[in-house]
Amino acid sequence: MSATTQPSSEEPSTESKEQRLKQFLSRKAKDGELYFKSKFIADEVDLSPKEIGALMVKLSESATDLEVEKWSYTSATTWRVEPA
Repeated sequence: MSATTQPSSEEPSTESKEQRLKQFLSRKAKDGELYFKSKFIADEVDLSPKEIGALMVKLSESATDLEVEKWSYTSATTWRVEPA
């Protein structure tokens, strides 16, 4: 076992969670706009809706290849994502 191997019980880093979400959104929005609520994609990206919400705020500020916008709020935030 190498010294760089992480125990399986450790949580993935925030960076890897953010990257996983960004890749998912890039794939889904490659042909145009994507509208979603965090609770409906949580299982697909293996993140909680709360984690997705926090990461979406970060992506809205940092992603250069995606346009991320809080679109509306009805029982949960709806996000709008499209390629930049």
